[in-house]
Amino acid sequence: MSIWPRLRRSRTVRAGRATGRVLRCGLMDTMLADLAVSVVLCFEQPLGDDRLAAGLARALERVPVFAGRLRTVDGVLEAVCDDSGVPLEVYTVDGTLAEAMGRVTAAGSELVDRLDAPGARTGGAPLLTVRVTRTADGGTLLGCSWHHAIGDLHSFMLLLRIWSAAVEGEPLPEAELVADQDELLDGALPAEDCGRPGFRVPAPAEAELLAREVAAGPRANRTVQIAFTDTEVARMRAEFGAAAGRRLSAGDVLCAHLLATLRELDGDDAERMLTVPVNARRWLGLSPALVGNLLSEVHVPHRPGDGPAALAGALRAAVEEFPTAHLNLRANLGFLAALGRSRLRECVPLGFDPQARRFSFSNWSRFGAYAVSFQGQRPVFFSPAANYPLPWVCWTVEGFRGEGWLTTVVLPARLAARVRGAEGRAALHRFRTAADEPPASAAVLPKVI
Repeated sequence: MSIWPRLRRSRTVRAGRATGRVLRCGLMDTMLADLAVSVVLCFEQPLGDDRLAAGLARALERVPVFAGRLRTVDGVLEAVCDDSGVPLEVYTVDGTLAEAMGRVTAAGSELVDRLDAPGARTGGAPLLTVRVTRTADGGTLLGCSWHHAIGDLHSFMLLLRIWSAAVEGEPLPEAELVADQDELLDGALPAEDCGRPGFRVPAPAEAELLAREVAAGPRANRTVQIAFTDTEVARMRAEFGAAAGRRLSAGDVLCAHLLATLRELDGDDAERMLTVPVNARRWLGLSPALVGNLLSEVHVPHRPGDGPAALAGALRAAVEEFPTAHLNLRANLGFLAALGRSRLRECVPLGFDPQARRFSFSNWSRFGAYAVSFQGQRPVFFSPAANYPLPWVCWTVEGFRGEGWLTTVVLPARLAARVRGAEGRAALHRFRTAADEPPASAAVLPKVI
């Protein structure tokens, strides 16, 4: 029996007409132009690839940028809606759906056709790839990889909801393409923001060190998945909220508990910074139907002696104060514009600072991944796929069947081993009791903690 997928069918999905529309990528889009994002949705039943392809074709009519190509004109990156198309490939594997789900975050799992983001900058690669994998027990995995320059997770979920509606024969949700991202932001942003850009240009020595960190990532780091039940998180919210004197969200307490516990297990008592991306659409009064990269972030210090309750309270305060105290999109635009488009590849986000152990926490829950439906089937599992194994990066989504929470975090190998051990499990799950039902994710993901 082989776990390696075997190609059964390949096609290119197109809307059938090219709008010819050209979207001018903003400075922050261009900053992200060497990055792709990959996710996997898992279904317990077979999905017909003909219906999936037909639905995707209709969705690409509504969001044609995903079927387009990139180009650079006079130094400006552009996305051309030329309907070049989206490759959709169908594979089979001998293993079960549960076995495949256990490999979603593993490097080399071959459940996603990882998009060649640098190659796409010159129009030589698509902006979205789709891989359908059928398992021996009738399950289906839908792996998608898209170019970060054309949109964030919110943008992809817009496409996914439209695709779902097209397959199910429902009215298609709206999507709005941004003709000029920088122009849109210039009109929507306040005249002044916090003034602290979220990017920096490392000195040559640090740039070389960061490059080595990226190259060594697959060897030096490990991906760990941790499942929390709704009951565990409810207990965290009650305890941390009482200590902080304010109502805290599930994301607040999960982030604080995870970071504080990891630092404890690592014996780390230095002051560190936490970075949390924020979807700026709502805060700026922009349409939720906008496709593009509309993310800002909050940066919160974690000081020696701060317990998880204090960190959760500080994070909640930062999010609530976000528009006035933490919004930095205008500062970002000013910083990148002064640097110039030709040097944008020299920049790194503040959140990428492995030497300082700067932790980045992305909350992907509540994006509706478990609400989409294809051929009457809703996904039983949604997860980021193995992207770039960089340490101190974390994503949190709903767990198996949308129950509880599943956190995926990349850690240095030695710390990952400690986290997986008895001490790590006890510390991470100190809010779980013997009477609690185990998380649904633990029943199907073999290596989940």
